[in-house]
Amino acid sequence: MGVAFEQNHGIILWEVKVIMMFQYITLSDETEITHSHILNRNEQKEIEVHFERPTENGFDIARCVLPDYRWISKEGFMDKEIDFFKQLLQNNAHLFYRYAEKGGVNIA
Repeated sequence: MGVAFEQNHGIILWEVKVIMMFQYITLSDETEITHSHILNRNEQKEIEVHFERPTENGFDIARCVLPDYRWISKEGFMDKEIDFFKQLLQNNAHLFYRYAEKGGVNIA
């Protein structure tokens, strides 16, 4: 979520940008994979994919932006795990886009 503010005639105006996240899958090590809705940024349709795994002190976190496969956060995961996530993203990018456009995975 992004937050910005500006002051106008003594009034503080806040802008909050909310990213809706949808569950994709939970891996056997309890890593939860979620994805955003379609984000229209710089005339490009982007999706943020989040990887979170509970630890004793909080969470291991990794975040990647599609379609560029640009990592915006990597904390706690080993390089081997990030490589696995990269492969998972490449193999599933089309599904992330499909589900992001539909508002998540519909499981009956």
